[in-house]
Amino acid sequence: MQKPPTQRPSAALDNRQLDLPLFAEPAPAATPTADSPSPSAQFAPPTSSAPPKAPLAPDGTKLRTLVLGSRTLYYRLKRSSRKSIGFAIDGSGLTITAPRWVTIADIETAIAEKQRWIFAKLTEWQTRVEQRALPHVEWRDGAELPYLGKPMRVALGASMLAFDEETRVLALPLPMNADAQQIKDRVTGWLQSEATRIFGERLAVYAEKLGVGFRSYALSSAMTRWGSCSSEGRIRLNWRLIHFPLSIVDYVVAHELAHLREMNHSPRFWQTVESIFPEFREARKQLKQHPPEMVPGI
Repeated sequence: MQKPPTQRPSAALDNRQLDLPLFAEPAPAATPTADSPSPSAQFAPPTSSAPPKAPLAPDGTKLRTLVLGSRTLYYRLKRSSRKSIGFAIDGSGLTITAPRWVTIADIETAIAEKQRWIFAKLTEWQTRVEQRALPHVEWRDGAELPYLGKPMRVALGASMLAFDEETRVLALPLPMNADAQQIKDRVTGWLQSEATRIFGERLAVYAEKLGVGFRSYALSSAMTRWGSCSSEGRIRLNWRLIHFPLSIVDYVVAHELAHLREMNHSPRFWQTVESIFPEFREARKQLKQHPPEMVPGI
C-alpha cells in the first residue's frame, strides 16, 4: 500500500471556467430552498444554537456543513486521485475535490484559509442572471431573433428547412397554424446544429494557432457561463453564443483553449489569449455589456 505524503496538501482553484454573466446587470438574489440550493444557500448566518440542517445538492446528495465565524458554509466533497485540494464554484455552489488520503480537518482548514475568495464568488453567483427572465420571443410566422449578431426572421410554410444568407430568413417546413412549441423546437434545433458546426470549426482554427489539442467538445445550456475547460481538456461552449457575432464566438473559443496552457486567469493566461486573438479586449467588453435582447428566451 502506498504511504500517503506527509506534507500538507496544497490548494488549487481548479477546473477553471469562463466566468462571464449572460446579461450586463445582475438581478436581486432569489430565496434559496433546501431542495434546490442556490449559491445563497451555501452560506447563511445561523439562526439558533442548533446546527443548521445542510441542504441537498441538485443530484440529491447531502452537502457538508462548516461554520466559519458567523456564517455557515455548505459544500459538496468529491474524492479523487488528484494531488491537491481543488475549489470550484458554479450555480450549484461550492465543490471541493480532494485526494482520498486527505483528512476532513485538512480540507476544512484549506476552506477556512480561502473563505474570503469562496464567499466573494458565492455572492457573485447568487446575483447571476438565471434569476432574470430572458427576453421573450413570439413563436409565430415572422418571429425575429439574432443569429451571428444580426436579426433572423422565421418563415413558416416552406417545403424544406433552409436558411437564406442574403435575406436572413429561416424557412421552416411547418404549417402556418403550427403551435409555438413546434416552432420553438424547430428553430432551437437548427440553431444548436449551427452552433455545433460553427463552434467546432472555430475550435479547430484556434487550436491550430495555439498548437494545442483538446480531448472533447460539447455544447452547454448553462444559464450562468459561456464556456468551460477542464484540466482534462474537455471543452464546453454555451450554444446561445450562436446569437452573437463571430468575433464573440472566437473570443470565448480562444479563452477556453488558452486554459489548456494556463489553468488560471493570470497575466500569462491573458497573454496566451492575446497571442491567438489580439482583439480579445474589445470582444470581452462587448460580451460583458451586451443588451439582453441578444440572448432571447429560448
